[in-house]
Amino acid sequence: MSSNLIHQAVINRIWCQTILEELTRFGVTDVCVAPGSRSTPLTLEADENTKLTLHTHFDERGLGFLALGLAKASQRPVAVVVTSGTAVANLLPAIAEAKLTGEKLVVLTADRPIELVGCGANQAINQSGIFSEHVSAALELPSPSLHTPLKWLLTSVDQVMFEQAQKGSAVHINCPFPEPLYSDQDKTTYQSYMDSVSRWWQSSQTFTHKQFRQAEPSIQTAQFVSKKGVFILGSVTLDEASKAKQLAEKLGWPLLCDPQSGQTSAWAHYDLWLQNTAQAEALNQCELVIQFGSRIISKRLNQWLSQQVECREAEYHYVSPSFDRNNPSHLMQTHHVCDISSWLDAFRAAIPALLVQTSNWADGLIPLSKQLTELASLHLSTDTKLTEIAVALTVNQLPEETHIFFGNSLFVRLVDMFGRVDGYEVYSNRGASGIDGLIATASGVLRANSQPTVIYLGDTSLLYDLNSLALFSRASTPVVIVVTNNDGGAIFDLLPVPEQQKQALYQMPHGFDFQFAAKQFHLGYAKPETVADYQTLITEHLERGRGALLVEVQTPPEQASQQLKEFIQQVYAL
Repeated sequence: MSSNLIHQAVINRIWCQTILEELTRFGVTDVCVAPGSRSTPLTLEADENTKLTLHTHFDERGLGFLALGLAKASQRPVAVVVTSGTAVANLLPAIAEAKLTGEKLVVLTADRPIELVGCGANQAINQSGIFSEHVSAALELPSPSLHTPLKWLLTSVDQVMFEQAQKGSAVHINCPFPEPLYSDQDKTTYQSYMDSVSRWWQSSQTFTHKQFRQAEPSIQTAQFVSKKGVFILGSVTLDEASKAKQLAEKLGWPLLCDPQSGQTSAWAHYDLWLQNTAQAEALNQCELVIQFGSRIISKRLNQWLSQQVECREAEYHYVSPSFDRNNPSHLMQTHHVCDISSWLDAFRAAIPALLVQTSNWADGLIPLSKQLTELASLHLSTDTKLTEIAVALTVNQLPEETHIFFGNSLFVRLVDMFGRVDGYEVYSNRGASGIDGLIATASGVLRANSQPTVIYLGDTSLLYDLNSLALFSRASTPVVIVVTNNDGGAIFDLLPVPEQQKQALYQMPHGFDFQFAAKQFHLGYAKPETVADYQTLITEHLERGRGALLVEVQTPPEQASQQLKEFIQQVYAL
């Protein structure tokens, strides 16, 4: 093997050291790594960089979602390193979710050099453009070479990172590495090459800088407060939700809180009481809707919003820092592209000068919400056996400071209808609303926050991401994974799927439980039978436990849907 070939491994390492160092200056502190040989230069340089914390997983699909959870909770960009071939393709689900919800992933994919692609070489696929429009920007690097200046490498990386700063979501940097990949030779062999950007090495700043104009929130406060308004909270932080709640109380406006907001209000259970059109008529006096954050779970609320804007000509304002359109019904809308907290602060600061009198125009609906709370308790108190609706009703009884992660199953809809999430930080994957990668995403949230956490998901979701239970096997922070096992996709009980094919083609009952899955991955396990036992287990583990406990809530198929249908009949009768 000639010396030039041996030196290629060193040049590969210099490029990777440069890329990863620049990423740290853009705020990257975490890098998620899967095993692989072609990615060796990236993996070893990530390990050597003391500014980076490494997270590993053997499953690239789960790894992508682990990174998503880290980015979701930390609100910083997170790097992902994988080897070439199908390892790259396995990242697509997490990248597609990030495109819709804005988490910043920096995807570093190792690749074969161009001369080994499309010619039958092992583990080589065409990785160029593999993520299509699901990434905000992509950079196709050449193979590392002394003929390509490091300053070109830095300005190229900077360009995609600045695009990410503006657009959010994932960016893809494809890195083709020629062999050899391993060498003990020191980088000082090419010291003069590294010194070409010596001023950058000695600084702590990015190689290039871009100045972004920060637009001040534009708020027609005087016009807003003269109307009968409604606040809707979607997927926002708990701090943003709390500020919105304070402002709504000051204005005397109703506040409709999606479970993802971590807040509740006196107008809870709107997904249920909106179905009683006579009782809900008072809300139709609304003249103005201001929505904070996206991804509303309730179909009923989305339908009401469409009717208000299209039929009753209410104004509709949407506040989100994301430039992306969030308007599934294509309504006339004013989108305030700005930080939600800043917008709320500006609105609140302007109110005292206007001498606004609170109108409390929709307070007549509060007794209806209370009625539903009492009806739910009465409806369930006749049987202490644990049901999915009972679990939904207990969500608000978790210890303080607990964080919540909701999966995408029937359960999150039951929480939307019955539950009250009051003062908890909530996370979810409600972009593409897939059931893949939920355990891995939640593990990233747990690692970023180190806060006691409860994860709620369905049985099919857990089966899909079973590998990712390995990410909790060494957890020290108390975490409870609550799986509602109704033997398949119970959500289809609420959808008009063909009855004859519902079980075989939609619900797909499996007959599995999760006791031995927990054992395989060294997790605690419990299967409580009553509400009291369930609550005791959860509380004791979150307050005094350590590591992960998998709690299986096993219920008969169709039980929840049948209870829900009975309950809605009672709502109609109010």
